[in-house]
Amino acid sequence: MLAHPNASFLPLYCTCMSEKLIEILVGLITSGGYPAVILLMAIQSACIPIPSEVIMPLAGYALAHNQLDLIILATVASLASNLGSVPAYWVGARGGRPMVERYGSYMLLSKRDLDRVDHFFARYGSIAVLIGRMLPIVRTFIAFPAGVAKMNQVRFHIYTFIGSWPWCYALAYVGMKLGDEWNSDPRFKAIFHRFHLGVELIIITGFLWFVISHWKNRIRIEAA
Repeated sequence: MLAHPNASFLPLYCTCMSEKLIEILVGLITSGGYPAVILLMAIQSACIPIPSEVIMPLAGYALAHNQLDLIILATVASLASNLGSVPAYWVGARGGRPMVERYGSYMLLSKRDLDRVDHFFARYGSIAVLIGRMLPIVRTFIAFPAGVAKMNQVRFHIYTFIGSWPWCYALAYVGMKLGDEWNSDPRFKAIFHRFHLGVELIIITGFLWFVISHWKNRIRIEAA
């Protein structure tokens, strides 16, 4: 049984997620230990947006204060990311282009977009997975397009692990350190909040650009 993290640590994460969800995650991690981390990281890697930016710092804080190994934590979390990627990769690989071509219009995806994805993964697949696993949001959804593009599955899992490990280790390490410093240095909360707002702004801007540009292109094609 793991010790429950100090309550003063929780406001850091309440800036980006609901308090109720935070309580649920904390309860799972502190009571379940490594198996809970494996479960949560597998879920977030299966295109279900439970952010690792919350899971791993909480795990780092909770596990470090029970003298468990940070390297083992990063390793099991990375393996879980691989495990969770299997369903999303499989759906993309089995459904492939026909599925996306049939239903892609509902997500404003065109045949041209699919051609770009195929070309991109054919040329940069390994490095795309490697870097994508270290990027917020992208890491959650990278498995599906890799499957659609028929990227070699063994290579996909190798680069998923290599890209996930430093990300998981860094987040767990930050969680361990922030847990110790949260009470003594209030600057952490302000810095984290600004960082989180910046990430949200980038994501929202990118999403709006995608929707507007694809919608205009769709109208132009229909009018031609």
